[in-house]
Amino acid sequence: MSLPPPRLWEGRLCWRLPLVQIPSFEYLVPAMVLSSHLSLSASTNRNGTAVASACPAPHCTIAGSRAASLREVSGAVLVSGLIQLVLGVSGTCGWAARHCGPMVLAPTLSIIGLSAYKEAAFFCSTNWGVALLLMFLAVTFSQHLGSCRLPFCAWPQARGGSTEPPVPTLRTFSVLLPFAVVCIVCAILSHLHVPWESLDLAMAQLSWANSTFHAPWFRIPYAGEWGWPLLTLRALAAGIAMAIGCSMNSVGCYVLCGRLLRAPRLPPHACNRGLCMEGLGSLLAGLLGTPGGTAASIANTCAAGLTEAGSRPSVQVSALVCVVLGMSPRLAGLLTRIPLAVHGGVLCVTYAVAVGTGISYFQYADIDSGRNIFIVGFAMFMALLVPRWLGTAPAHLATGWVPLDLLFLSLLMVPVFLTGFLSFFLENTVSGTVEERGLLSELAPQKAGAGNHHPRGERGEASHAYGLPAGLRRLLPSSCKAFPCCFLCPGSEEEEEEKKEEGSHAAEEGTAAPGEETHLLPRPGSGELQPARRPSEMEMPMWHTVA
Repeated sequence: MSLPPPRLWEGRLCWRLPLVQIPSFEYLVPAMVLSSHLSLSASTNRNGTAVASACPAPHCTIAGSRAASLREVSGAVLVSGLIQLVLGVSGTCGWAARHCGPMVLAPTLSIIGLSAYKEAAFFCSTNWGVALLLMFLAVTFSQHLGSCRLPFCAWPQARGGSTEPPVPTLRTFSVLLPFAVVCIVCAILSHLHVPWESLDLAMAQLSWANSTFHAPWFRIPYAGEWGWPLLTLRALAAGIAMAIGCSMNSVGCYVLCGRLLRAPRLPPHACNRGLCMEGLGSLLAGLLGTPGGTAASIANTCAAGLTEAGSRPSVQVSALVCVVLGMSPRLAGLLTRIPLAVHGGVLCVTYAVAVGTGISYFQYADIDSGRNIFIVGFAMFMALLVPRWLGTAPAHLATGWVPLDLLFLSLLMVPVFLTGFLSFFLENTVSGTVEERGLLSELAPQKAGAGNHHPRGERGEASHAYGLPAGLRRLLPSSCKAFPCCFLCPGSEEEEEEKKEEGSHAAEEGTAAPGEETHLLPRPGSGELQPARRPSEMEMPMWHTVA
């Protein structure tokens, strides 16, 4: 089976962030729920409740063979791509992103990082010594020696004879160098026949099955090679869950990447374009027969935060490498030879950055407020509780209609969906002041610049960072106000925001009035704004993108 489809165009034409698209954990959970349902036969207990029981025959022919199960999972991936395309074209993704304040982003990003702890622990358990060595080197290079600059890493500028200052070399390669060192150590141990990796029988058989000795050097994948996707009601339910979970994960990844690279606030049209292209990538993945679609990589984003280096050309080069690997099964099979302990160490280092970034969003809100304490605590606790309960007793969720059961089970097993949904719902329905919700940090720069100039500078920086390439803008019509371009082009949306901002200054003056501040959980002294304003997310140094 080939790698996911190439993502060369996505960072160049869509959100313009240095992001890599990979199969996400949010695709894995609905796919496992669907495949487990297809591989189990339904029996009925005394009360008439449908209970899953394993098929006793070695070659069981229940709802389809293993090939039919993969085809149905590919059909779910195809459905998820269509739904993501609709969410992006309709502007739903951008609308939701605009209503996500710090009290939504903080728990969601934290749970995105915490949701991979089981997989990280499983990978590290094969050899904790190897995983700890990688983590030790990564932490040392990125934190303790992060400011170390080597003189031979300075190069002349393109214009003039001056020389740029040396880059922090160890920080820039704080992920690549530990990965290479640990892989070399593992290769030496394997060559010396030193038993260092503890794999169970299933993992050992999987490693042997992924052997690349007999794989062809070159093969071009094509649609329908593994059978055409099978569209059923079960696949439709799993596809809806895939689309919702991966869309929330991707939006969080966009915000996380912009935050780590200190870029301007992500505009809605960039979110819409990014989700549209992810939908097209998932459509292509489903047609090629892969059991997972494409979504923004959290590990790649956090690695960019560790190295403090964001470059679009580097992502485009990695996309070209993925294209080559996708057409060479023998070269792609080499990726399966990477030790699992190395994967676990990388997950521990990178996903910890997502947790810390989510916690950093609390500085913009009043975390001492009872309202905010309840929203964060309830959303994160339920996101850890519900998947744990359903994982031990999935038969308790039975509505009587199998597709609806699969939809609910696939959604409720994803912690990112639970955290995002609960925090978004509570944040936008529970009463709270602008300062309490953390929205004052977004309004303060506009108020401070209202007497001098209209706050178009921030919009200009965002347009420069997230705008379409100049060549593509020449091909587009001068007016992109017709559907569906109205939600994908930056021009029409910026005009609407300018009109809103022009009429919002007078309204903003009354948002902090004591009589208008209503709380379900009031706190003393909340009627007046704090004299010391928290730092604004928009006032951070801008990330200078590389075209």
